[in-house]
Amino acid sequence: MSGDTDYTWRDSELHSPPLRALNRVGAGLARWGMELPPLTPSSVIAAASKAAGSGDFGGESFREPLEVFLRSCEQDAELTTFGRLLIGKMLAGALANRIELHRWSLEHPEVADERIDGPWVIVGLPRTGTSVLSMLLGLDPMARPLLQWEAAHPIPPPTLDESAQDPRIARTAKELDGLMKLNPPLKAMHPFGATLAQECVSLFMFDVRTLALETQAHVPSYGRWLEQADMAPAYRQHRLALQTLQSRLPTQRWILKTPNHLWDLEALLAAYPDARIIWTHRDPGPVVTSLASLANAAQRPLTSRSDPRPAAEEWKRKCRFALDSAVAFDERSDDGWCQHVHYDRLMADPLDTVRQLYRRVGDEVSDLHARRIESFLEYRPKDAFGRHLYDPSDFGWSYAGLSEEFAGYTRRYQVARESTSRPGPTAG
Repeated sequence: MSGDTDYTWRDSELHSPPLRALNRVGAGLARWGMELPPLTPSSVIAAASKAAGSGDFGGESFREPLEVFLRSCEQDAELTTFGRLLIGKMLAGALANRIELHRWSLEHPEVADERIDGPWVIVGLPRTGTSVLSMLLGLDPMARPLLQWEAAHPIPPPTLDESAQDPRIARTAKELDGLMKLNPPLKAMHPFGATLAQECVSLFMFDVRTLALETQAHVPSYGRWLEQADMAPAYRQHRLALQTLQSRLPTQRWILKTPNHLWDLEALLAAYPDARIIWTHRDPGPVVTSLASLANAAQRPLTSRSDPRPAAEEWKRKCRFALDSAVAFDERSDDGWCQHVHYDRLMADPLDTVRQLYRRVGDEVSDLHARRIESFLEYRPKDAFGRHLYDPSDFGWSYAGLSEEFAGYTRRYQVARESTSRPGPTAG
């Protein structure tokens, strides 16, 4: 794929003739009151149980969010037949992983003794440099990021001698290749790769309490439910998955990142009280606009809706909610509960940014870690899969208006306004 290609959310149109034909047939059946395939809690649970060979989910906490999400899909998402197929498969796969994770924990009770000590946890909004920062921290030989193939297929947990050639790497690469062929712009908008660091938001999927679902479908009623939901059950699945993976491939420290944490920092610190939290900051104008473009690009092949504004407005609202919640938490918390990293500083001097993060927790970047960062930065391809272009006018916005809307946040954290609208960073 050429790095000279420019992509916007409009380029995510579903082009496959067979899938377009499938959607036409499905739309015809829907007019007769037949929504196919079925997208119900019972159909998803049955598919997950069949795939995992068991119906023991290790608890029932996933049922309410599953019901709320699927109801929102029917009411809000305007899914096509292909969209219904893909959403159902995604949910069944996540719940099958939950079943397998629970079964493994019963068969290997020693997993519960694994300690998750002092993880680095990056909590900034999407598009604020969280991906590249997680990659830099993950180059520490004493640390370990969650990899995309491990998150997709965690059981059985890989061992040290098998991890480099685990067949699930090729399986995940094939799955991602299929996704990229279906929706090529995504590769320019977010880093994908079986052996790349993955957002730990994928582990929240095991309890169906996750922002990841909102990137796949326009489900505002689910989003509002999630903002008020108890996240403790999702963090229990999150911790169990890390304990399980760590039990056979040890690490001193995990590198974790997902904006999902920003929505409920109290739940994060209840789960990991000694976490080394990093909050990344960037001008909300390009952040929200880039995210609106990404959300529309991800949802476009699955929905009959052509108007990009509903999804864009929902994600803008969600970002405002997350920042308001995090600022309120910051105001009532002791100094030092997190470290703040500004996007422009991170991009200008990545190695020094990492050095400063380590020093503030009484640690030092090792010589080997520094050399790995320098090598990564030197050889990392720039825009290898195309450039992500986004324009606030696509969603009825302007950068000036967004700047005014988020002015309280930018003033509090002295976030510089970016002077030009430029292609978004593939690092996220």
